[in-house]
Amino acid sequence: MRKIAEGDVTMEPVIIGALILDVHANPSTAPISGTTVPGQVLFAPGGVARNVAECIFKLGVRPFMIGTLGIDGPANVLLKDWKLSTEGILRREEINTPIVSLVYDINGEVSAGVAGVDAVEKFLTPEWIQRFEHNISSAPVLVIDANLSTLALEASCKLAAEFNVPVWFEPVSVTKSQRIASIAKYVTVVSPNQDELIAMAKTLCARNIFHPIKPEEDKLSPEDVFCALRPAILVLLENGIKVVIVTLGSNGALLCSKGNPSKALNINRKFPKSGEIFKRVQLTCSPNRFSEPGLSHGSSLFAMHFSTVPAKVKKLTGAGDCLVGGTVASLSDGLDLFQSLAVGIASAKAAVESDDNVPPEFNLDFITDDAELVYSGARMLLAHQSML
Repeated sequence: MRKIAEGDVTMEPVIIGALILDVHANPSTAPISGTTVPGQVLFAPGGVARNVAECIFKLGVRPFMIGTLGIDGPANVLLKDWKLSTEGILRREEINTPIVSLVYDINGEVSAGVAGVDAVEKFLTPEWIQRFEHNISSAPVLVIDANLSTLALEASCKLAAEFNVPVWFEPVSVTKSQRIASIAKYVTVVSPNQDELIAMAKTLCARNIFHPIKPEEDKLSPEDVFCALRPAILVLLENGIKVVIVTLGSNGALLCSKGNPSKALNINRKFPKSGEIFKRVQLTCSPNRFSEPGLSHGSSLFAMHFSTVPAKVKKLTGAGDCLVGGTVASLSDGLDLFQSLAVGIASAKAAVESDDNVPPEFNLDFITDDAELVYSGARMLLAHQSML
């Protein structure tokens, strides 16, 4: 492990992955196969990594984005209101800016979609990523999304490992989540939904023994959900991943790890001042609530459930990205993982109440209040059981 020089540290979380122009088709009535229906068609900045970076920035922490775009109309749309550095964004004439077209149902769920994102794999190369060694070496967290090629994922993880930087892997989709196979030993945190969790477990264990929760089982208690998903969670932990955050939509999230998940992150903050999120959340969410001594045992399986707060849902895309963004922003600002995940879930609530993938702005009063509700309602499911 290499060390970085003191005194030249920016401590910006680094986000590597896709910047995508989303085309959202919102029907006024239920879509009908083979014909059109009335509705709205809107352009929206998107891409998991881009959404995460924007969310982090709007919560008061400045991230550094590494990605790729063409020199074309879609790229101009994406960069029109971009307030972060473009130093890490590779732009060339021969790159076609990634575009994803999504058709929603009348409930705000994605009904169908087509993704043209080949440029991310083709042009976001290990060589381009390695140019930003300094940024990665000083980052509190490195977030990588599964739109990257296997080689780019491996290069990012190995570079982070040299400097002991925690790596957060965002699975993106069921198919792309399987790219965890070659990097699991480097990854600190993963944030799959249950389908991505099952796909990742099957990839790492090569046995078809894992099954997602069926729709009719949607009303299961958090304990029952954890029991159903536990075999898949264990596979990820046994393959070297330190923390597994399973997103459950309106049912919240599971936080699972070996021993205390906050200790697994090992974030070394080197900057002197904390931001607004830290100051607000530290006052309302006691940092000592989940600090019992037994949690430090590395061989113990830890599981906790974080519930959501009621939301007036407009659409669901962007919620998972804002959960990651809110959590990473809070970690970078000095909050522990429990506090940070509560902020992440509060940020996801703001996202589903917005027409955009990331809300135009976050009201920190609302975020703090919602985070307090999530944090106070968090429940331990398992804290001392051996993984054997």
